[in-house]
Amino acid sequence: MALTIKKKQKIIGEHKVHDKDTGSPEVQIAILTKQIDELAKHLKKNHKDDHSRRGLLKMVADRRTLMNYLMRKDEKRYNSLARKLDLKQVKK
Repeated sequence: MALTIKKKQKIIGEHKVHDKDTGSPEVQIAILTKQIDELAKHLKKNHKDDHSRRGLLKMVADRRTLMNYLMRKDEKRYNSLARKLDLKQVKK
């Protein structure tokens, strides 16, 4: 269920802010979004897997925290990332 190194590098390449970027909020949110999508697929097949469900809820909460941080710091970057990842945008 974990992302492979190649998938993670591809996500980083698409969302990085500068050449050596691996930890910007955009990259972290993009990686979490991909992990959430894959875990959601897993849970559709294995609906009784409560441990993975708890992990999914934690990832969603972490992503929401990062999205709130990005919205506070730079709303333009937040809006572009939300559009790019097809996430629900919060209107202010």
